[in-house]
Amino acid sequence: MFILANQKYFPPEKIMYIRDRLSMIDESRWILISTVEFKDPTLILVLSILFGSLGIDRFMLGDIGMGILKLLTGGLCGILTIIDWFMVMNKTKELNFNNLMSIL
Repeated sequence: MFILANQKYFPPEKIMYIRDRLSMIDESRWILISTVEFKDPTLILVLSILFGSLGIDRFMLGDIGMGILKLLTGGLCGILTIIDWFMVMNKTKELNFNNLMSIL
């Protein structure tokens, strides 16, 4: 049920690995897993499109250094902003996967 409810937060190629890891955990870990907040890749993409040159998307992902760089340079004159439009959803899914794996 966890995978069905949270499938959009993880990379598709790692869903089977998550399923295998979830099947091996005990009941005490389920409480920790239910407390993890996953970032929505679609919301991050919308923020990147609207406020990407301000670095808001990078700040939301916890990438403070790149967020400050984008804020001070206007997204490197828009180049890094456009690159992030194509990459930010994958970065968000990888971040969610890493957060889940740190608990498992």
